[in-house]
Amino acid sequence: MQSFTTLIDQFNKHFSESHFPSKPASLYEPCDYFLGIGGKRIRPVLCLMGNELFDDIHIDAFAVATAIELFHNFTLVHDDIMDNASLRRGMQTVHVKYNSSTALLAGDVMMIRAYEYLNTIQPNHLHRIIKLFNTTAKEVCEGQQMDMDFEKEAAVSLEDYIHMIGLKTSVLLAASLQMGAILGGASEGNLNHIYAFGKNLGIAFQIQDDYLDAFGDPQKFGKEVGGDIKQNKKTFLLLHALETANDQQKKELLELMERNPIDKIEKVLSIYKACSVDEWALTLKNNYLHTALQHLDDIAVVSSRKKPLQELAAYLVQRDV
Repeated sequence: MQSFTTLIDQFNKHFSESHFPSKPASLYEPCDYFLGIGGKRIRPVLCLMGNELFDDIHIDAFAVATAIELFHNFTLVHDDIMDNASLRRGMQTVHVKYNSSTALLAGDVMMIRAYEYLNTIQPNHLHRIIKLFNTTAKEVCEGQQMDMDFEKEAAVSLEDYIHMIGLKTSVLLAASLQMGAILGGASEGNLNHIYAFGKNLGIAFQIQDDYLDAFGDPQKFGKEVGGDIKQNKKTFLLLHALETANDQQKKELLELMERNPIDKIEKVLSIYKACSVDEWALTLKNNYLHTALQHLDDIAVVSSRKKPLQELAAYLVQRDV
């Protein structure tokens, strides 16, 4: 079994090849530009790891991993338009550098190219992979819509938020692992366990992301903390604070969200700490991580083959960046 970093190098070498023709340049240059910005490549490498958990990595796994990464970038291009974001990983977003119409088409053609890669795999796995890919793509769209709907709602339950994160973030991690496992010949029981591992890991990952945005070290996190607080984003932390705060704290929190004073971040964090939101978030994260690792442990392969996934899970959920 190979480590995550080793597989990233292999995937990046494979993915660095051009995925688009040269003309029309006005469409395909923006695609190449955005893919060139780079990324963590977590999802495609999970596909490779899911394959290698059960067998040697098949060449089809690289085709599926490429499709997954193209789909993920399609969602990012469209998310940037919906969020009116000007930067992505410190670089101009496609709709800012070019224009919104071009960005929409660039995202669309990435999705189409993803299906072209999927259609190159062996016929015996094609139907199942396409079905899972389609279900996942639909769920990611549902999660994104729920996230936008939540912005307009005065109150969102923690249960609804977790459901939204499960769709928007976790299902793609879970499906990436499961698609690789399908190519590796995993049994139905093992396929269910590896999907549950990925989905629970994805929720733990998001909790850590929310936590770092509020309580992370700016020097390590790479950006100013409190971005979610500034934008009044309904995160795990805010929802729990609104549920557990006393009347005075809740009143002050709602006023801070409405007025946006200069010292908003400092005051909101003070309420979070008074409500022990930071401790609660770490406990919740560890609960989801424990559930994920239990599903990984229940997969019927020798434990030594699971080590790279165990190490990756620990890194994703305990990272400080």
